[in-house]
Amino acid sequence: MRIQETMNLYDKLQILTDAAKYDVACTSSGADRKGDGTGMGSCERAGICHSFSADGRCISLLKILFTNECIYDCKYCINRRTNDVPRASFTPDEVCTLTMEFYRRNYIEGLFLSSGVLVSPDYTMELLYATLYKLRRECNFQGYIHVKAIPGASRDLVERLGFLADRMSINLELPTADGLKALAPHKTRKKILEPMRLVQTRTAQNKQEIQVYRGAPRFVPAGQSTQMIIGATPETDYQIIQVAQSLYQKFDLKRVFYSAFVHVNEDSALPARTGEGPPLLREHRLYQADWLLRYYHFQAEELLSEEDPNFNVLFDPKCNWALKHLNYFPVEINRAEYRMLLRVPGIGYKSASRIVKARRLGILKFEDLKKMGVVLKRALYFITCSGKMMYPTRMEEDYIARNLLETKEKLPVEVRNMGYRQMSLFDDVRFRENVML
Repeated sequence: MRIQETMNLYDKLQILTDAAKYDVACTSSGADRKGDGTGMGSCERAGICHSFSADGRCISLLKILFTNECIYDCKYCINRRTNDVPRASFTPDEVCTLTMEFYRRNYIEGLFLSSGVLVSPDYTMELLYATLYKLRRECNFQGYIHVKAIPGASRDLVERLGFLADRMSINLELPTADGLKALAPHKTRKKILEPMRLVQTRTAQNKQEIQVYRGAPRFVPAGQSTQMIIGATPETDYQIIQVAQSLYQKFDLKRVFYSAFVHVNEDSALPARTGEGPPLLREHRLYQADWLLRYYHFQAEELLSEEDPNFNVLFDPKCNWALKHLNYFPVEINRAEYRMLLRVPGIGYKSASRIVKARRLGILKFEDLKKMGVVLKRALYFITCSGKMMYPTRMEEDYIARNLLETKEKLPVEVRNMGYRQMSLFDDVRFRENVML
């Protein structure tokens, strides 16, 4: 369906914001850029104010596709070539107008720009580069920009775009090459990983340049990320977190995002439609495991194995690991090493740091731990203070598991309700009246 010729900017905005809702962008900026007084906006390391939709995705940025036209026919994508959906494309001027006007009205604090592949990867990247160049150089926008690079585009275009964006991401799409071949045959793992390696290499070079020349332009200062669709192909959780771990170790990624597969197309190659909706609880468990990989010094092989390849739906990954390794517990709060404290359910990396600092000044008690942010209703089965447990506890898996189930994990609202809806700028009834574009 093509109605491009009759559209105004508002019509395009409705189509291309809705088309972008499956791209994940729930990140803080991760970069610092002070306004110099001549332009609009600034970028603080934690300066992006987040609003989360019902499905847990961030809408603090103006999140749009440049175009939902696409030459590819990925079986899972709503914007695939063979789908009969309304098509639209912005111009670079239109994206700049939207970004600046929304910023002035305090609707947004930055831009998340992705795109379908129009004509060819290079052609699309030229349009994205022209948009960001105009926004930075002509509009003098100094806020946060996250851009999706197009796999298959030339190295020169990727590099030029990286000097204008704060964060760049190249979507892995699916966890394995076999899954990619089955559902996105026009894309290859090689074309996806090549720009990732380029961003990694160029970022390292840029850090050295900045040390020598303080005024050197910064290349993707907030780093790179990627996204995987979960549930469209039959990979296990173990395979998925192994892929994520490899990406963190080999490509220095800042984040791997997991997007629960949403059934938007009918295709025999896709999983059969069920009444359960997107696998949001599975997505939630993968994010919890990802946090353990990045901040808690866990390895994928510790959390899962080929014999036990999927996460427990009843317990979060750290709690499940603790139940399977009771021989490590209980740990003495006043003597345990920092890394061991991190493995205790109910103790986060901030509270673990507070414990290590506070116990230099005296003996810690259970009431002290609560003040430090420790969730005692989970931690009490795994710790001692001065050799004593908080309550008499049997160190048996079944006993502890039953007690933990009674406390009930507080799941995010999107997992509890198992719904899928993204908030929109158009939810504000004043939007059409107040924004005259």
